[in-house]
Amino acid sequence: MNVSVESNGQQRVDDKPTLLNRMRRGELLVEACPSREVLKHVTSRWGVLVLLVLETRVHRFSELRRAIGGVSERMLAQTLQWLASDGLVDRIAYDVVPPHVEYRLTPLGREAAEKVRGLADWIEASLPRILQAQDSRSQKRASA
Repeated sequence: MNVSVESNGQQRVDDKPTLLNRMRRGELLVEACPSREVLKHVTSRWGVLVLLVLETRVHRFSELRRAIGGVSERMLAQTLQWLASDGLVDRIAYDVVPPHVEYRLTPLGREAAEKVRGLADWIEASLPRILQAQDSRSQKRASA
């Protein structure tokens, strides 16, 4: 709970567990905070891409691997395990021969995918400016 005094002298109670309120309390910045591990899983290179691909539909492992260029089988398996343990991805194994396993986002995973989609969209839209800034900084370092 966060209590503040407004300009008119009245107290305002804000008990919403927002990111800003948590940061004010220092939980996310504390080394042992369990949310850091989830943050690592969701915002890793492969975690973001898995969430974005699964946002479109249910996929089999091989479909995910083909859709996400450059990911190794080991890293994809590890990322899917992390996201599943965090409750963001469901692994559905069918009892058939040959084995058939599908992956889909949970409702919580859809929320996370929506959030990282915003970041990914911003990166894509801002990429020309980002590349220009990188180039400018590289040129400054080279001339120094």
